[in-house]
Amino acid sequence: MSVGLSIRDGNKIYRSKRGSVVALSGVDLDVGQNEFCAIVGPSGCGKTTLLNAIAGFESLSSGTISLDGKVIGGADWSARADASRIVVFQNGALFPWRTVLWNVTCGPVQQGKLSVKEASSQAIDLLNRVGLRGIENKYPDELSGGQQRRVEIVRALLNDPKILLLDEPFRAMDALTKSVMQEYLSDLLFKLPKTVFFITHDLDEAIFLADRVCVFSSRPGRIKQSVKVDIPKPRTHEVLTSPEFLRIKAALNDALHEEAVQAFKLGELELAR
Repeated sequence: MSVGLSIRDGNKIYRSKRGSVVALSGVDLDVGQNEFCAIVGPSGCGKTTLLNAIAGFESLSSGTISLDGKVIGGADWSARADASRIVVFQNGALFPWRTVLWNVTCGPVQQGKLSVKEASSQAIDLLNRVGLRGIENKYPDELSGGQQRRVEIVRALLNDPKILLLDEPFRAMDALTKSVMQEYLSDLLFKLPKTVFFITHDLDEAIFLADRVCVFSSRPGRIKQSVKVDIPKPRTHEVLTSPEFLRIKAALNDALHEEAVQAFKLGELELAR
């Protein structure tokens, strides 16, 4: 498998008058082209910091980030986002005064990747694939939270990025809606493969969706453990009780719990200062 995303000795230090905080320390990670890599770890461990560096929203203090063999970030690179890296956020980022179709097609049309006709046709096809037939002329506030997340994922895919960055897009959903969304995403990315970097606190979600799950340590964040998920795709929620799923979960759970305890203790120490 060719390498899509490569991070070498990624470090991030935040400095202020109150002192320095090491958010990332010596992060090394390779994500293959069209591989779905999920990152799990305790709150405050640097997962989103790493995603922001990959997205170009901020720079690393040292180390490099490469995408398809081209360096896109590091200590000597100013933070710069571009259309090769698309982020789907936790809280959504649709323009509320524009229709679903406009929200989905504006990027590739304005960049000259697709004509209005081509973009509209492809957008409607993708919306249909994720169960959103006939909603292209609605506005975001007419949609449920789950529908809005699907629209954002369709928008991201229509922009045809080299890597799709997902920052806990299903976090605010109830359990039932979340399980349905996970199946939609698994099926869609099976049919339209992409290199994916996915952040979550939910270990079941990570294993269900990913080709590989990496456990992030408590701060300073680094890759503590990496486990390959050899479960055929697309997946349905029946796999959650399969022997292979439970084996992988057990292999990851101890490491994740240990880091959560460490993060809790670190928080107590900081409060005591």
